[in-house]
Amino acid sequence: MTQMTQMTLTFDAVAETIPGPKWAARWNRSWPAYEAWFIARGGDQGPSRKECSDALKRYMPELVRTYDRLVTLAGGSDRAARFLSTWCPPTYLGGCSLAAVATKKDVRLVRNYDLSPELNEGLLLRTEWSGRAVMGMVEFLWGLSDGINDAGLSVALAYGGRSEHGEGFGITTIVRYVLETCDTVDEALSALKRVPSHMAYNLVLADASGRTASVEMAPGGGLTIMPSAVATNHQSGKTVADRPAFTRTFERHAHLEQLRIKPRELNRQFLKPPLLQDRYAQGFGTLFTAEYDPRALTLGLTLKGDRWDQALHDFSEGQRTVDYEQGTMPKAPYAAVGTDYGAVDWSQAASVDWNAVARDYAAGQGREIGTYFSSALADVHKAA
Repeated sequence: MTQMTQMTLTFDAVAETIPGPKWAARWNRSWPAYEAWFIARGGDQGPSRKECSDALKRYMPELVRTYDRLVTLAGGSDRAARFLSTWCPPTYLGGCSLAAVATKKDVRLVRNYDLSPELNEGLLLRTEWSGRAVMGMVEFLWGLSDGINDAGLSVALAYGGRSEHGEGFGITTIVRYVLETCDTVDEALSALKRVPSHMAYNLVLADASGRTASVEMAPGGGLTIMPSAVATNHQSGKTVADRPAFTRTFERHAHLEQLRIKPRELNRQFLKPPLLQDRYAQGFGTLFTAEYDPRALTLGLTLKGDRWDQALHDFSEGQRTVDYEQGTMPKAPYAAVGTDYGAVDWSQAASVDWNAVARDYAAGQGREIGTYFSSALADVHKAA
């Protein structure tokens, strides 16, 4: 028996020079869900509004003016101000594969964003908040999971594979900061050394000169520069990756490490396995592939096979709705990579709350997939 699941996500391309009615509309639409998440994950027990504001002034003073404007547009509440600062926020996880390749003539940075469709904002935003043009995929309503600025600096992030946390900012705000204030990879590395991340994250960077880099951000501050401009969902050293068999992080990383291709050929590698993921209902499917060209200042967004091209200086607002299909789930789909999925009775898939699976994974509370099936069966027996 097989089970089919359909999910959709609407992507919006929005341009707004300074935060205004467009951003406020997005806030009003998204804040109820974010507020519920913030409360449920203990955000109200986090740093005070003053502590959050002071941290922003200390580490990222160039963002304070924009932050204050956003808080005003958000209604000015204490909770909204603390949420938007992303100083010591509740923990959150994700997926993703990243790589940058450069030659004398060309350079590309490409990423796959892997998660459940219901856990992504689907917003491509072009701004000039600090006087410079920035374009990227939004998270936490003003942070960025990836993006490019008018100097050609491009950055993308991936979860570092461990859920411990320290004193620092949400990584999406740090990516925003780097793109608002830096022109080159070297400038970005200097900024990243002094701005602490609250969790382990990996970043890949590229600039118009062809300089590329990959760094591991440690919880509470500090970074390690890696030898290759690739990253997935684990870090070096003795740290243990979270659920590596489920995310296939080592398989994806090994694939990226062995690539010897031209920059313009990099994107196609992300459109097929092992980098492309299709387990959407399990919280781990490729929602989009983003290809950044630091010299042309462009973004090519691939949404389930369809390409959506945007240019920083010729940006077009629009909307695309994408259907993600879970597809056929075989009885032993991942036995080859060492998981215990082969023991799962997939005939019970219709009884599983797949949205709960995705939410648990994103919150760092995921369990082995078989336990969800066991819970579903128990509920069925109770009902009987």
